[in-house]
Amino acid sequence: MRRGTRGLILAAGRGSRLGRLTSRRPKALVPLAGKPLIAHQLDSFREAGVHPVAVVSGYLGGQLRDLGVDLFENPEWSRTQMVRSLACAAPWLREGPTVISYGDVICAPSVLRRLAECEEEIAVACDLEWRRLWEARFDDPLADAETFRFAPDGSVAEIGHRPRRIAEIEAQYMGLFRLTPEGWRRIEQRLARWGRRETDGLDVTTLLDRLIEDDVRVAAVPVRGGWIEVDRPGDLELYERWIREGKSFLSACTRR
Repeated sequence: MRRGTRGLILAAGRGSRLGRLTSRRPKALVPLAGKPLIAHQLDSFREAGVHPVAVVSGYLGGQLRDLGVDLFENPEWSRTQMVRSLACAAPWLREGPTVISYGDVICAPSVLRRLAECEEEIAVACDLEWRRLWEARFDDPLADAETFRFAPDGSVAEIGHRPRRIAEIEAQYMGLFRLTPEGWRRIEQRLARWGRRETDGLDVTTLLDRLIEDDVRVAAVPVRGGWIEVDRPGDLELYERWIREGKSFLSACTRR
Protein backbone atom coordinates (compact mmCIF):
# COMPACT_ATOMS: atom_id res chain seq x y z
CA MET A 1 0.00 0.00 0.00
CA ARG A 2 1.21 3.50 -0.71
CA ARG A 3 2.27 5.29 2.45
CA GLY A 4 -0.12 7.94 3.71
CA THR A 5 -3.40 6.51 2.42
CA ARG A 6 -6.09 7.94 4.66
CA GLY A 7 -9.79 7.24 5.10
CA LEU A 8 -13.00 9.26 4.96
CA ILE A 9 -16.49 8.11 5.94
CA LEU A 10 -19.49 10.02 4.57
CA ALA A 11 -22.04 9.82 7.40
CA ALA A 12 -24.11 13.01 7.11
CA GLY A 13 -27.47 11.52 6.09
CA ARG A 14 -30.30 10.45 8.35
CA GLY A 15 -31.03 7.07 6.76
CA SER A 16 -34.78 7.62 6.67
CA ARG A 17 -35.44 4.13 5.27
CA LEU A 18 -34.47 2.75 8.68
CA GLY A 19 -37.47 4.51 10.22
CA ARG A 20 -37.52 4.71 14.02
CA LEU A 21 -33.97 3.31 14.23
CA THR A 22 -32.65 6.73 13.23
CA SER A 23 -35.24 8.91 14.95
CA ARG A 24 -32.80 9.78 17.75
CA ARG A 25 -29.39 8.88 16.36
CA PRO A 26 -27.49 9.16 13.08
CA LYS A 27 -27.50 6.14 10.81
CA ALA A 28 -23.82 5.54 11.51
CA LEU A 29 -24.66 4.72 15.15
CA VAL A 30 -27.34 2.11 14.37
CA PRO A 31 -26.09 -1.13 15.98
CA LEU A 32 -25.19 -4.33 14.19
CA ALA A 33 -23.82 -7.33 16.08
CA GLY A 34 -23.66 -5.31 19.26
CA LYS A 35 -21.82 -2.23 18.05
CA PRO A 36 -22.50 0.77 15.79
CA LEU A 37 -22.05 0.50 12.05
CA ILE A 38 -19.32 3.12 12.10
CA ALA A 39 -17.39 1.18 14.74
CA HIS A 40 -17.25 -1.79 12.35
CA GLN A 41 -16.01 0.56 9.63
CA LEU A 42 -13.32 2.10 11.80
CA ASP A 43 -12.14 -1.37 12.85
CA SER A 44 -11.81 -2.39 9.19
CA PHE A 45 -9.95 0.78 8.26
CA ARG A 46 -7.59 0.27 11.19
CA GLU A 47 -6.91 -3.37 10.35
CA ALA A 48 -6.34 -2.46 6.69
CA GLY A 49 -3.73 0.11 7.68
CA VAL A 50 -5.75 3.00 6.25
CA HIS A 51 -5.27 5.88 8.66
CA PRO A 52 -5.95 8.47 9.87
CA VAL A 53 -9.72 8.44 9.25
CA ALA A 54 -12.09 11.42 9.19
CA VAL A 55 -15.89 11.51 9.17
CA VAL A 56 -18.34 13.92 7.53
CA SER A 57 -21.28 14.38 9.90
CA GLY A 58 -24.66 16.00 9.46
CA TYR A 59 -27.87 14.68 11.01
CA LEU A 60 -27.42 14.62 14.82
CA GLY A 61 -23.73 14.97 14.13
CA GLY A 62 -22.91 15.91 17.72
CA GLN A 63 -23.32 12.25 18.63
CA LEU A 64 -20.25 11.40 16.54
CA ARG A 65 -17.85 13.65 18.45
CA ASP A 66 -16.60 10.86 20.71
CA LEU A 67 -15.26 8.68 17.87
CA GLY A 68 -11.72 9.98 18.24
CA VAL A 69 -11.45 11.01 14.57
CA ASP A 70 -11.38 14.30 12.71
CA LEU A 71 -14.86 15.57 11.90
CA PHE A 72 -16.12 17.67 9.01
CA GLU A 73 -19.71 18.89 9.03
CA ASN A 74 -22.25 19.22 6.27
CA PRO A 75 -24.69 21.72 7.83
CA GLU A 76 -26.92 21.43 4.76
CA TRP A 77 -27.21 17.65 4.90
CA SER A 78 -31.03 17.73 4.72
CA ARG A 79 -31.15 19.45 1.32
CA THR A 80 -27.97 18.21 -0.37
CA GLN A 81 -26.62 14.92 -1.64
CA MET A 82 -23.42 13.03 -0.93
CA VAL A 83 -21.18 15.00 -3.29
CA ARG A 84 -21.75 18.08 -1.11
CA SER A 85 -20.70 16.04 1.95
CA LEU A 86 -17.59 14.98 0.03
CA ALA A 87 -16.80 18.62 -0.75
CA CYS A 88 -17.06 19.49 2.95
CA ALA A 89 -13.91 17.40 3.45
CA ALA A 90 -11.98 19.13 0.66
CA PRO A 91 -9.01 20.04 2.93
CA TRP A 92 -8.61 16.34 3.80
CA LEU A 93 -8.83 15.25 0.16
CA ARG A 94 -6.20 17.77 -0.95
CA GLU A 95 -3.61 16.45 1.50
CA GLY A 96 -3.18 12.86 0.36
CA PRO A 97 -4.72 9.80 -1.28
CA THR A 98 -7.98 8.91 0.46
CA VAL A 99 -10.23 5.85 0.57
CA ILE A 100 -13.83 7.06 0.91
CA SER A 101 -16.70 4.94 2.22
CA TYR A 102 -20.41 5.57 2.56
CA GLY A 103 -21.53 5.53 6.19
CA ASP A 104 -23.83 2.53 5.70
CA VAL A 105 -21.27 0.22 4.09
CA ILE A 106 -18.98 -2.21 5.92
CA CYS A 107 -16.10 -3.79 4.03
CA ALA A 108 -13.59 -6.44 4.97
CA PRO A 109 -10.07 -5.08 5.56
CA SER A 110 -8.85 -7.00 2.49
CA VAL A 111 -11.24 -4.99 0.29
CA LEU A 112 -10.02 -1.71 1.74
CA ARG A 113 -6.38 -2.74 1.29
CA ARG A 114 -6.93 -3.65 -2.34
CA LEU A 115 -8.52 -0.29 -3.09
CA ALA A 116 -5.87 1.60 -1.12
CA GLU A 117 -3.14 -0.05 -3.19
CA CYS A 118 -4.59 1.27 -6.47
CA GLU A 119 -2.51 4.21 -7.71
CA GLU A 120 -5.05 5.64 -10.15
CA GLU A 121 -6.29 9.19 -9.57
CA ILE A 122 -9.93 8.08 -9.29
CA ALA A 123 -10.88 4.46 -8.56
CA VAL A 124 -13.99 2.62 -7.42
CA ALA A 125 -14.37 -0.79 -5.81
CA CYS A 126 -16.90 -3.05 -7.50
CA ASP A 127 -18.27 -6.49 -6.65
CA LEU A 128 -18.23 -9.05 -9.45
CA GLU A 129 -20.44 -11.37 -7.40
CA TRP A 130 -22.94 -8.76 -6.30
CA ARG A 131 -25.92 -11.01 -7.01
CA ARG A 132 -25.12 -13.19 -3.99
CA LEU A 133 -25.81 -10.23 -1.71
CA TRP A 134 -28.68 -8.77 -3.73
CA GLU A 135 -30.53 -12.09 -3.96
CA ALA A 136 -30.29 -12.41 -0.18
CA ARG A 137 -31.62 -8.87 0.31
CA PHE A 138 -34.25 -8.56 -2.42
CA ASP A 139 -36.82 -10.75 -4.14
CA ASP A 140 -35.80 -9.14 -7.44
CA PRO A 141 -32.02 -8.79 -7.95
CA LEU A 142 -32.67 -5.75 -10.16
CA ALA A 143 -34.21 -3.96 -7.18
CA ASP A 144 -32.01 -1.10 -6.01
CA ALA A 145 -29.15 -2.18 -8.28
CA GLU A 146 -27.41 0.18 -10.70
CA THR A 147 -25.73 -0.33 -14.05
CA PHE A 148 -22.00 -0.92 -14.15
CA ARG A 149 -20.08 -1.60 -17.34
CA PHE A 150 -16.38 -2.08 -17.94
CA ALA A 151 -14.46 -0.43 -20.77
CA PRO A 152 -12.11 -2.63 -22.86
CA ASP A 153 -9.15 -1.42 -20.78
CA GLY A 154 -10.83 -2.47 -17.52
CA SER A 155 -11.81 1.01 -16.40
CA VAL A 156 -15.43 2.03 -15.76
CA ALA A 157 -17.45 2.80 -18.89
CA GLU A 158 -20.84 3.39 -17.23
CA ILE A 159 -22.13 3.58 -13.68
CA GLY A 160 -25.23 4.53 -11.77
CA HIS A 161 -28.11 4.16 -14.24
CA ARG A 162 -31.26 2.17 -13.59
CA PRO A 163 -30.87 -1.23 -15.27
CA ARG A 164 -33.51 -2.89 -17.41
CA ARG A 165 -31.82 -6.30 -17.38
CA ILE A 166 -29.10 -8.13 -15.48
CA ALA A 167 -26.71 -7.99 -18.45
CA GLU A 168 -26.32 -4.25 -17.85
CA ILE A 169 -24.71 -4.95 -14.47
CA GLU A 170 -21.25 -6.43 -14.93
CA ALA A 171 -20.42 -5.63 -11.31
CA GLN A 172 -21.96 -3.51 -8.57
CA TYR A 173 -20.57 -0.29 -7.15
CA MET A 174 -20.01 -0.72 -3.42
CA GLY A 175 -20.14 2.83 -2.05
CA LEU A 176 -16.36 2.71 -1.77
CA PHE A 177 -13.89 4.72 -3.84
CA ARG A 178 -10.43 6.28 -3.74
CA LEU A 179 -9.16 9.70 -4.76
CA THR A 180 -5.68 11.13 -5.01
CA PRO A 181 -5.27 14.89 -4.54
CA GLU A 182 -5.01 15.20 -8.33
CA GLY A 183 -8.21 13.20 -8.76
CA TRP A 184 -10.00 15.47 -6.29
CA ARG A 185 -8.61 18.53 -8.13
CA ARG A 186 -10.23 17.28 -11.34
CA ILE A 187 -13.53 16.89 -9.50
CA GLU A 188 -13.31 20.33 -7.87
CA GLN A 189 -12.72 21.94 -11.25
CA ARG A 190 -15.90 20.40 -12.61
CA LEU A 191 -17.98 21.18 -9.51
CA ALA A 192 -16.93 24.84 -9.86
CA ARG A 193 -17.88 24.77 -13.55
CA TRP A 194 -21.28 23.17 -12.92
CA GLY A 195 -22.21 25.55 -10.10
CA ARG A 196 -23.47 25.09 -6.57
CA ARG A 197 -27.15 24.63 -7.42
CA GLU A 198 -26.40 21.70 -9.71
CA THR A 199 -23.73 20.04 -7.62
CA ASP A 200 -25.77 20.14 -4.40
CA GLY A 201 -28.11 17.60 -5.97
CA LEU A 202 -25.41 15.18 -7.18
CA ASP A 203 -24.94 11.72 -5.79
CA VAL A 204 -21.58 10.00 -6.19
CA THR A 205 -22.51 7.63 -9.02
CA THR A 206 -23.96 10.49 -11.06
CA LEU A 207 -20.75 12.43 -10.47
CA LEU A 208 -18.63 9.48 -11.58
CA ASP A 209 -20.75 8.90 -14.68
CA ARG A 210 -20.45 12.56 -15.65
CA LEU A 211 -16.69 12.42 -15.18
CA ILE A 212 -16.55 9.44 -17.54
CA GLU A 213 -18.64 11.34 -20.10
CA ASP A 214 -16.09 14.15 -19.75
CA ASP A 215 -13.27 11.72 -20.65
CA VAL A 216 -11.92 11.45 -17.10
CA ARG A 217 -10.64 7.96 -16.37
CA VAL A 218 -12.35 6.15 -13.50
CA ALA A 219 -10.47 2.97 -12.63
CA ALA A 220 -12.24 -0.17 -11.42
CA VAL A 221 -10.98 -2.33 -8.56
CA PRO A 222 -12.95 -5.60 -8.82
CA VAL A 223 -13.48 -7.80 -5.75
CA ARG A 224 -15.63 -10.81 -4.95
CA GLY A 225 -17.89 -10.12 -1.98
CA GLY A 226 -16.56 -9.11 1.42
CA TRP A 227 -18.95 -6.24 2.06
CA ILE A 228 -22.48 -5.38 3.15
CA GLU A 229 -24.80 -2.40 2.88
CA VAL A 230 -27.36 -1.38 5.50
CA ASP A 231 -30.24 0.46 3.90
CA ARG A 232 -33.43 -0.99 5.42
CA PRO A 233 -34.47 -2.75 8.65
CA GLY A 234 -34.59 -6.00 6.64
CA ASP A 235 -30.86 -5.72 5.98
CA LEU A 236 -30.10 -5.65 9.70
CA GLU A 237 -32.42 -8.61 10.29
CA LEU A 238 -30.67 -10.58 7.54
CA TYR A 239 -27.17 -9.94 8.85
CA GLU A 240 -28.17 -10.66 12.44
CA ARG A 241 -29.69 -13.97 11.26
CA TRP A 242 -26.44 -14.87 9.53
CA ILE A 243 -24.60 -14.20 12.77
CA ARG A 244 -27.00 -16.46 14.72
CA GLU A 245 -26.35 -19.15 12.13
CA GLY A 246 -22.63 -18.86 12.80
CA LYS A 247 -21.82 -16.96 9.60
CA SER A 248 -19.82 -13.77 9.32
CA PHE A 249 -21.98 -11.00 7.89
CA LEU A 250 -19.00 -10.03 5.70
CA SER A 251 -18.38 -13.50 4.29
CA ALA A 252 -21.84 -15.00 3.90
CA CYS A 253 -22.07 -13.79 0.30
CA THR A 254 -18.43 -14.37 -0.55
CA ARG A 255 -17.27 -17.25 -2.72
CA ARG A 256 -15.37 -19.78 -0.63
